[in-house]
Amino acid sequence: MRKLYLRIYLAVVASLVVFALAAGFLWRQLADPWMARPAYEVAAKLAQNALPPADAPLAAQQDALDKLAADLRANLALFDAERRPIAFVGRPLRPPRPDVQESGWLHRFGGPPAWGVKLPDGRWLVASVPRNRRHPALGLFFTLALLAIGVGVGAYPVVRRLTRRLEKLQAGVESLGSGDLAARVKVEGGDEVARLAESFNRAAGRIEALVGAHKSLLANASHELRTPLTRIRMAVELMKDSAEPKRKVQLERDIAELDQLIDEILLASRLDAVEGREADEEVDLLALAAEECARYEGADLEGDPLALRGDPRLLRRLIRNLLENARRHGAPPIELRVRKAGAGAEISVCDRGPGVPEGERERVFEPFFRHAAGESGAGLGLALVRQIARRHGGGARCMAREGGGACFVAELR
Repeated sequence: MRKLYLRIYLAVVASLVVFALAAGFLWRQLADPWMARPAYEVAAKLAQNALPPADAPLAAQQDALDKLAADLRANLALFDAERRPIAFVGRPLRPPRPDVQESGWLHRFGGPPAWGVKLPDGRWLVASVPRNRRHPALGLFFTLALLAIGVGVGAYPVVRRLTRRLEKLQAGVESLGSGDLAARVKVEGGDEVARLAESFNRAAGRIEALVGAHKSLLANASHELRTPLTRIRMAVELMKDSAEPKRKVQLERDIAELDQLIDEILLASRLDAVEGREADEEVDLLALAAEECARYEGADLEGDPLALRGDPRLLRRLIRNLLENARRHGAPPIELRVRKAGAGAEISVCDRGPGVPEGERERVFEPFFRHAAGESGAGLGLALVRQIARRHGGGARCMAREGGGACFVAELR
């Protein structure tokens, strides 16, 4: 992608070039003797007054031409009406071409620049300035070139400073979009870019405050739900003998699901609020997986001993959520595999359930996503799996299992 500062700088330089060309063209037009016909008419009158008549002897015309050339310090040639040479001083000059009928430039290229003046009596006076004389337009062209170079050199740091501030603002926006709510941009200057940076900082501050308030509210609400949930559980225990067994089992299941949801919300809030891992130690993943796998019937474990640095509580929760998801929405046999993957590890849980449609394999990691055919489990289980995996430098994905079913894979680094 073309840099903005280069586009602005090239626009400035191009404008200078166009200005220089336009000024040169205008100078050429204004300085062209063809545009100064009155001057030619005056020159013709003066030359005729200084020269003898057309029928004067050649010696007299040559003598008059010598005096005129001495004053002008130029090469001169005098031709008759038929363009035959009469006299000349200095370097011989060519007569005007037959198609030239008026005073003006005779030729500028292919020889020394020469201009001709047609006298009232039909004669032609041709003059040429020696090459060692500088053309008056060269000074203007040289000045314009220096001006263009000076403006071009001076404009670069100004344009680059402006676009560098825009690049810093872009970096701040990208940092905020990636989740760094503390991202701010340094305010420099007092122009529109500085005001834009101030607006961004104010907006980022408001977003950070709103998200912080939301996290605090969510964590506090989840914590406060623990008290009435405990009272409900105690009431269920007290009415154990009088309650219908079926209703009591259903109520206990609802309480367990609500308790798990509250626990997931609290964990998600803590992960959002705390940067990095709370614990960082060597974890035996295979042993950890074996302990969790023993909690579920029909779950098989395969793998090799593998140690990885991480938070054991979070890794245990990751494995438990994958197994719980397979138990709820899949079908046995459930296979848990732990294997080495490059410099890290890979934990996969596969089942023989109905699987996940291809269009929903990414959405299942969204919080509170409910499968089209599912009736329960609309919580944070898989969202926490991905969040924990990313906290350990990896990620999580869902794949189809060959022969039917689904596989959920968590990569750790």
